[in-house]
Parts: sequence; C-alpha cells; structure tokens
Amino acid sequence: MPPAESLGSNYDSNGFYDEMLAGPDRPRPGYRHLYDLMNRLGPAELQRRHGLAMQMFRNHGITFAVYPDAQGNEKVFPFDIIPRVISARTWAKLEAGLKQRLTALNLFLDDVYGAKRILKDRAVPPEIVLSSPLYMREIEGLPVPHGIHCHIAGIDLVRDDKGEFFVLEDNLRTPSGISYVLANRHVIKRVLPDLFAGYPVRPVEGYVHELLRLLRWLAPGGIDDPTVVLLTPGLHNAAYYEHLYLAKQMGIELVEGTDLVVDQDHVFMRTTHGLRPVHVIYRRLDDDWLDPIFGRQESLVGVSGLVNAYRAGHVVIANGLGNGVADDKAVYALVPKIIRYYLGEDPILPNVHTYLCADPNDAKYVLEHIDQLVVKTVDASGGYGMLIGPASTATERDEFKRRIAAHPRAFIAQPVVSLSVQPVLDGGRLRRTHQDLRPFVLSGQDVHVVPGGLTRVALRPGSLVVNSSQGGGSRDTWVMAEDEMAGTDEIGEVANA
Repeated sequence: MPPAESLGSNYDSNGFYDEMLAGPDRPRPGYRHLYDLMNRLGPAELQRRHGLAMQMFRNHGITFAVYPDAQGNEKVFPFDIIPRVISARTWAKLEAGLKQRLTALNLFLDDVYGAKRILKDRAVPPEIVLSSPLYMREIEGLPVPHGIHCHIAGIDLVRDDKGEFFVLEDNLRTPSGISYVLANRHVIKRVLPDLFAGYPVRPVEGYVHELLRLLRWLAPGGIDDPTVVLLTPGLHNAAYYEHLYLAKQMGIELVEGTDLVVDQDHVFMRTTHGLRPVHVIYRRLDDDWLDPIFGRQESLVGVSGLVNAYRAGHVVIANGLGNGVADDKAVYALVPKIIRYYLGEDPILPNVHTYLCADPNDAKYVLEHIDQLVVKTVDASGGYGMLIGPASTATERDEFKRRIAAHPRAFIAQPVVSLSVQPVLDGGRLRRTHQDLRPFVLSGQDVHVVPGGLTRVALRPGSLVVNSSQGGGSRDTWVMAEDEMAGTDEIGEVANA
C-alpha cells in the first residue's frame, strides 16, 4: 500500500478519464512501477530531476518559437517528467488504424489530382473537395513518384472520457514535433534511468534511420547515391530547431532557398567546390512559399523554378505538393468514407463527430448550439482560428456566427471532447492536465509508424489547448513492447478482478 501522504493521495481527476490513476492512489496496471518509484523518490527529488531535465533542454537548445512574443522568440520547450504509458495491446490497434488511414489518404490524394474517380462516383461530395482553399488545381495530372503524395504525416489523436481514441485531425503537409519525441526520450533516459530500465519500452531512436532510408528511396531512377537535403525557411521559423536536428542526425545538408539554384530543370546546391546536384528535397516550407514562380511571387525563402524541376522528374519533393486538401478540416469529416471507398474497410480509428457548416442543416445546428461546440476554420492549425464554445464570451460567439453565415464552407464544428488527463508534477504535487497524442507515420515501400509519438500537454490549468504556441508542453510517450500481465485492462484496473 502507498503511504498515506503519497503523491496521489489527494489527486482528483474531476470526472475525466485519467490515463495514470483510476482513483486516488490507484495506478492503472501500466503505471504501477512508475507510481511506486515516484513515491519512493518523493516530491523534492522529483523536482530536482525535473530541474535537471529542463537544464538538459536548455543546454541542447531544444526550443521553439512563438510569434509575436514580448519576451523574445525562443523558448525552451516545456517538459513534464512523468511519462505516458501506452499498452502493447492499445498500440497495436492505433498502429493498424494509422496505417489504414495513411494508405487511404495517399490513394485519395493520387486520385483527386488524377482520375477523380471518388468524385465522379460521388462517394464524397465533389463540391466539398474542389472548393477547398488548399486544393491546388495547378498540379492536376502531375505525376508523383510511386504514387505517394504524403511521405511524412503527423496524425493528432485524442482520448475521450471512456478512454477511447479518436482522430482529431490530419497533418500531411509539413508536420512538426518529431524532434521533441526524440529529445524527450534522450532526456528521460538520463534523469530517470532506474525507472526506464524497468519497463519494456519500444525504442523511437530508429526514426531518423527510417526517414533517411525513405528519402533516399524516393530519388529519381538511375541515381545510385542520391543527394538529399532539408529545405528550411531559416533561423526564425518556429520549428528551426527541428530542421537543424533532423538534418544533423541524418547527415544531410540543411539548406535555405538561397543555397539552391535551378538550371535546365535540374536542382543544384551551392558549395565551396561549385554546384552539386540535388535529387531529393525534404521541404519544411508551405506550398505557397516553395517557388516564387509557382506560388507567392514575394517569397524570399523558396527556389525559383523548383516546381518545374519537380514536374520534369529531376528532383523529388517530400512531402508532395497539394497535400493540404487532405488536411482541410471539412475533408477530414469525409475520411471514413474515403477509407471505405478505397480499401473496402470500416475505419479502425473513428473521427470526432464533425458538423460541416457548408451543409445547411449542419450550419443551422451549429448556429443554434455554438455555445456547446468547438468551431474551427478549415485551413488553420496550431490552435489558432477556433472558438471553444463553453469558454467563449457572447461577443466572440456573435462574431463567429457572422463569419459562419458569410462563409459557411470555411468552418466546421465538433462537440467538446472531454480530453483524457494525466498528472503533471507541479511544485512537488500532482495536478491534472489534458493531453493528446501525435504519432508520426512514414509512407514509402511500406508504412512505418513510430512507436509512441508526441504527447502534448495543456500545461495551463483548465486549458484544453495543447499546442506549444498556446502554452502547451510535452512528455515522453512509452509504448510497451509487451504488456506486464495477462488479463490487465488499461481502461479498468484488472480484468475480471
């Protein structure tokens, strides 16, 4: 039995599904060793180790940027020392669902920019897809190597008040966060080595090898030793730390637009020894800024002529162009139909129920119940451009009603999901916080899901917004290679107990 004054003796989940504690001093099966060790260490020692972790983040420059910010752009990425534990059985379902989803979405992207069978068959409403502000008619018919448009995806998952996982949104353009997954693991293994050694945790360190293997595989035919580069907007981008980290770990060049030049539809990198051919570009720029000839003419971070070189087949861009249509939150609502159309299967991972304001009946419901819903713009990300109805003011709701009435296609709405919670260490005590999960998926010769992902934590008390730009942080995510004991149930305590 834990001592009377253990860390969780007065902990209150307030009715939310708590992933770590089924009740005060009642750790779920996967957390028992973790909970016991935390109590043995005690609040003071845990705080000391948390301080060591944050010092490691500072020393390694593990930062992100927020714009605008009165205290300066660069911030150390907030970190909680208590890891998240996901059972082998639960992960097996998540992994299968993510592979299914990315397979279907790549088929969808290849189809809507090609034959458009799904639209001609009206398996999904063509008007929803083709009216997306993220649909790029300029690339219709553009051949894509291996038919794969999205090579690197980050899929946001949430867990509800019953402990069930749902897909909240898809990120198929330039998803960020994998560097924090790797950094979190590096740090936790050093500040809690005695704990880490006692768990059969699946490794995440192989991601960099898998990513480089994928990028090299994408190279144009006939290239035995391709030159791969990572294209960054530059030092002031919010995810620059990640760009630098990944390029260094893969042993490839980190380049900006001015480092590349296109000649005769071939891409070259400027070096001290002259121009060097480039065959694969892992781009971390949005479509509009990638090539001033193709997109925004004022772009100073892109490469003139890059899209023509891509079109000619002399260079491969990962991720491909035009993936944003699959990120559109109105198209997100159609993904279950997309999966059924291309794969003939029911979705393994369900969507959060979504109201399309482009549908008059849905719009009427949203306007009448806006105080109970989360309203989002279809093309926004990062926690911006949304209204959380129950936490909103009458003025904010009236403003969103006007915007929905004026541009219904630009909005969707969802019920407020009672996001699962897990304690964070706060001043030597446990405090509940909401969290989500962003697993990363690589699509190439096969589909590879990194075991775990980025668990983002809403560190502000009472907040449901986990984005780092909105005050969120992260914690390490442990996927078990095997479950501790037969008959355990992650949602309950012990099956048939």
